[in-house]
Amino acid sequence: MAEVTTYSLFTDFDINLFKSGKHYRLYEKFGSHITTIDGVKGVYFAVWAPTAKMVSVIGDFNFWVEGEHRLNVRWDSSGIWEGFIPGAQKGQAYKYKIQSNNNDIKTEKADPYARRSEHNPKTASIIWEDDYRWKDAKWMKKRKKNNAIDAPYSVYEVHLGSWQRKLEGNRFLSYTELADDLVSYVKEMNFTHVELMPIMEFPYDPSWGYQITGYFAPTSRFGYPDEFKLLVDKLHQNDIGIILDWVPSHFPEDPHGLGFFDGSALYEHPDKRKGYHQDWKSLIFNYGRNEVKSFLISNAIFWLDQYHADGLRVDAVASMLFLDYSRKEGEWEPNIFGGRENLEAMAFLREMNEAVYGAYPDVQTIAEESTAFPMVSKPTFLGGLGFGMKWMMGWMHDTLQYFAKEPVYRPFHQNDLTFSMTYAFTENFMLPLSHDEVVYGKKSILGRMPGDEWQRFANLRLLYSYMFTHPGTNLLFQGCEFGQSGEWNFQQSLDWHLLQYDPHKGVQELLKDLNTLYKGQPALYEKQFSAEGFEWIDYSDHKNSVFAYIRKGNNVKDDVIVVCNMTPIPRENYRIGLPKKGKLKEIFNSDLKKYYGSGAYVNKTISSDKEAWHFRDDSVEINIPPLGMVAFKYTK
Repeated sequence: MAEVTTYSLFTDFDINLFKSGKHYRLYEKFGSHITTIDGVKGVYFAVWAPTAKMVSVIGDFNFWVEGEHRLNVRWDSSGIWEGFIPGAQKGQAYKYKIQSNNNDIKTEKADPYARRSEHNPKTASIIWEDDYRWKDAKWMKKRKKNNAIDAPYSVYEVHLGSWQRKLEGNRFLSYTELADDLVSYVKEMNFTHVELMPIMEFPYDPSWGYQITGYFAPTSRFGYPDEFKLLVDKLHQNDIGIILDWVPSHFPEDPHGLGFFDGSALYEHPDKRKGYHQDWKSLIFNYGRNEVKSFLISNAIFWLDQYHADGLRVDAVASMLFLDYSRKEGEWEPNIFGGRENLEAMAFLREMNEAVYGAYPDVQTIAEESTAFPMVSKPTFLGGLGFGMKWMMGWMHDTLQYFAKEPVYRPFHQNDLTFSMTYAFTENFMLPLSHDEVVYGKKSILGRMPGDEWQRFANLRLLYSYMFTHPGTNLLFQGCEFGQSGEWNFQQSLDWHLLQYDPHKGVQELLKDLNTLYKGQPALYEKQFSAEGFEWIDYSDHKNSVFAYIRKGNNVKDDVIVVCNMTPIPRENYRIGLPKKGKLKEIFNSDLKKYYGSGAYVNKTISSDKEAWHFRDDSVEINIPPLGMVAFKYTK
């Protein structure tokens, strides 16, 4: 057996924090760390395996021989095994060989804290460190302003493996190639942020990254960790923020992963009713175990610290909050108060958000939460979960359901759209048209639109125009911005060839201009989470399927008046009430020819009339294009 030097990065204070669930930077202690001891260069390893009988490191440095380098268990009952292996070096692959006390079962596990993993289908961890020199100081200095809840927040959701591929071999773009191609495209499209579907290491492509085995390692599919840092850096240098999908809700049962790690239910809850997700055939974290809380919160902090992420979108929050999520009667156990809420998960989410915002007050956490669970985006000191924003799933469902209807039926369903304003300000809502809406037979967003070709594209342009002027922030999945015809397929590139056709090019131009409108009009973002930022002009014209509203900012001169016509019948000389007299200038029209619209119903500068309408003293007649939205501002 080769020598394993007794050495530790842990202090007694570290151990106390770890065991109490309050150590939020465990990645500085656990895992593999290149270091020099007494002039000898090697690698320090540390892993948590409290019920293990023996733990050794196997890897390229010892020809994968079991028992060559046995780690030492700490004396303090922390369950941490550690040791220094001379001669081990950067780039070498390794695993932990763990012999459990459970019938002496031996397993080979990847390092839960590894900074890099082998390319699938290989599953070993790789000793890694980098000295990447960031060049995003300008962005980091001002990102508090760019990430604020009263700032424009328009998100482009991306799956790196299918956004674009190289024709030769249908291969992935690398992080380095994406740092050029993706960044330049997002900048051209005027989005403020990119959200990446999970880039943490995962074994199974059809999971899209939502079944993670390497929580601290960017997936090797696209390159090295420092190359991923380059992608983030380039986004920041171009004034684009980056949000990472984060999955603390479940993890897969792959034998090299976290499941049954040391022969016991270590990371997962031991009770199958709380520890196994039936829908996804995956394991659920034990949120009541302090060491697991430290692991997860450290992971959240890691991506903000080491990779300069500007936010985390937390996946499947509803599955964490409810004990009966996707379970039948008798398959779950109520909490101590007899309710269905998972009190331990709630406490974990609050603690996670407090830790994140305490360390990085200039980022955002965003909850994908699909129920009416209250106060998701309210501060923890008020009893909320502490997220910065929450996906507005009700708006998404109602809006897509409405737009799928033929216009002849829309007069009977106008409430599907107007209903969102009854609860729009109960949370800090983000309006999502995400990857989940363009798979599994749901059709693409364009594919849901009714009518002939012109009407389908007009409906799509109207949907996006309504979305970008509705209160809240916005998220749009890749391909939606140019009217992808087919459903998303993670195994191939988006259908970029469609941009040679005018209707698709028109949608893309519309999205560019909507992002410009959103970022350029303070009324669309300054009070996007406040009822003070919205006022109906009229929502009662069901017969014509027309409604009008005002978006408001901090200054009344910035008010934007929005009018939507949900039918293919143009509304000429349509009168709307105004908040005051004056001249209106059209600042946006979804029916322009450059968008593949008719271009026939453009409004010139128009003056108000002293004619009472919509319970207001002043009014004006406008032209509303078919299946179109027009927006106005008062001229000086």
